[in-house]
Amino acid sequence: MTAGSSISQYVLGSTDSEHERLIRQAARLNPYTERLFRNAGIGPGLRILDIGSGVGDVAMLVARLVGPLGEVVGVERDPRSIARATTRVAEAGLRNVSFLQSDVEQMQRDDLFDGVVGRFVLQFLSDPVTVLRSLSRSIRPGGVVAFHEPTWAPLLQFTAHLPLWSACVSLIRTTFQRSGANTEMELVLFRSFAEAGLPSPTMWMEMPMGNDSYFAAWVSDLLHSIRPQAEQHELDYTALGDFETLRQRLGAELGELNSPGACIGLVGACCRLHNSVTSS
Repeated sequence: MTAGSSISQYVLGSTDSEHERLIRQAARLNPYTERLFRNAGIGPGLRILDIGSGVGDVAMLVARLVGPLGEVVGVERDPRSIARATTRVAEAGLRNVSFLQSDVEQMQRDDLFDGVVGRFVLQFLSDPVTVLRSLSRSIRPGGVVAFHEPTWAPLLQFTAHLPLWSACVSLIRTTFQRSGANTEMELVLFRSFAEAGLPSPTMWMEMPMGNDSYFAAWVSDLLHSIRPQAEQHELDYTALGDFETLRQRLGAELGELNSPGACIGLVGACCRLHNSVTSS
């Protein structure tokens, strides 16, 4: 996801390596997001708006849920990400997905959708309430609003017994925070839905865990992506040691302490609109 102009610089950047990281991350997170979307009521024939599309993973997930009679319009501000997403959609043989280059906070559309979705996008917006209220006016009565957003607190608590993991996770969260992102979205989601005039959302939180190599790679890859921003904010990461061996050392720590690895908590929030959202 690379949406929103509210912060001076998107913390994760838009390099080729970051695109690849997003694709690997999506492969792990998609089953959780698919469950959220199915529970929210997204299914065949619907027309869905996906905001902060990044390199297209959520849009492609939704495209398969709505099927060939449905449609997905992805909104993304970064042209490099759109180019990658468009190529991936074509390679996947999906003909029901298109992308619009726009800042989500400035998007203007007159047509209506059956739902709006996003993953890891509202965390980067300074005013998610205004964005949700605006997006809701593009959703038909009875339509779906569903978002997956992060919470870092459970991961920090879970990794407290792992010195290297704890240091890495703390640095990542601090870098996000210094760059303007909200790292604890559970209360923000709940309150933003209400303040935007939406029905109270159904919510739950899940945290992927396991002992395979993905989890150490996820932390290491994320640190590589946020390193330029960490340096810009003058955060000290020298205690983490050589970045080239970080993944291996993270994995070794799990083995030494007989512990699984984990990702951030995934907070799902969804509701179905009863009536058009009025301005306020």
